Amino acid sequence: MATFRLGMANTVASLLIAVAAPLLGAVSDLTRRKKRFLLAFAALGVVMTGGLFWVPQGRYVPAALFYTLATVGFLGGNVFYDSLLVDVAPKRLWDRVSALGYALGYVGGGLLFAGCVWMVLSPDTFGLPSSGVATRGAFLAVALWWLVFSVPLFVLVREPKRNISAPRGFFLAWGRQLLGTFRRMVRERNVAFFLLGYWLYIDGVGTVIRMAVDYGMAIGLRPRDLIVALLTTQFVAFPATLAFGWIGDRWGAKKGILIGLAGYLGILVGSFFITSGRGFMVLAASVGLVQGGVQSLSRSFFARLVPSGGETTYFGVYNMLGRFAAVLGPFLMGATAFLTKQPRLGILSIGVLFVGGTCFLLFVREKA
Repeated sequence: MATFRLGMANTVASLLIAVAAPLLGAVSDLTRRKKRFLLAFAALGVVMTGGLFWVPQGRYVPAALFYTLATVGFLGGNVFYDSLLVDVAPKRLWDRVSALGYALGYVGGGLLFAGCVWMVLSPDTFGLPSSGVATRGAFLAVALWWLVFSVPLFVLVREPKRNISAPRGFFLAWGRQLLGTFRRMVRERNVAFFLLGYWLYIDGVGTVIRMAVDYGMAIGLRPRDLIVALLTTQFVAFPATLAFGWIGDRWGAKKGILIGLAGYLGILVGSFFITSGRGFMVLAASVGLVQGGVQSLSRSFFARLVPSGGETTYFGVYNMLGRFAAVLGPFLMGATAFLTKQPRLGILSIGVLFVGGTCFLLFVREKA
């Protein structure tokens, strides 16, 4: 039942942002206030995450509400965070800056995750009475981390401002902005092919992320081994993502993404033969090698395809597709395993998403 409630909370938050992301993006592009929207969503996430500390054990209704709102804060903020890429760096550095952002996110998240795990496993070291209190304290640690590392962005980053003061004129302009964006996406072959390809391969990426732990449990790994595997992915992703930023800068983001997708196909084939904890660790490290690269170069590549002045609206659609990640993949896995009676074939079926995404991506021209 707990897994069901957690899944429902994630689903509700993802659907809310999937519907709202293009609308929020259109408003942001008109007002030129990405930072203000990002601040609002970040504040929501910080407050709701910290609020989970005060939710008693067994009170799943307030816990689910706080968790859903915290997830909305995180996912909604990403719409504006991603589109700020075009404001914080010159175009020639987008690949490296995007990769650096993801790389620091991986190493920062890994350090925080390791600290929280240590606190839960050894509460006495932190002067806490029990693991339960330590688990609740982890929510406060995450909220504080989120708050502290958001300050430089809000203090130092500058963006061009343009205000529309008349409410009636604003709503008319907002509607035109959103409709115009969708029409341009349909007409612009590059954007359409990229989004179709991204929708497929990012679903494969999301499926690998979400199903990895279940697969590890299925082959008999202990919880401690799974934690080590997750940390391995985080810390391997740090240098690997930086390397993909260099690849994108040297040979182009499109080639970098294609290299990452080829790596994912190799991982799927390798996972078919894994039967031990050591093999799973190798798989976790391999995922770390390509995961951040595909994510970061997808963002910088898409930034090159969108017109100036409408970045957030386009990234709203981009994030909307990302919110539907890991929908087709788990279905393919489950259906294939059920029909063939071979669960390992279910893993290979995810390759269809990477192959399909690659085919669409090949038709996208990288603008000079």
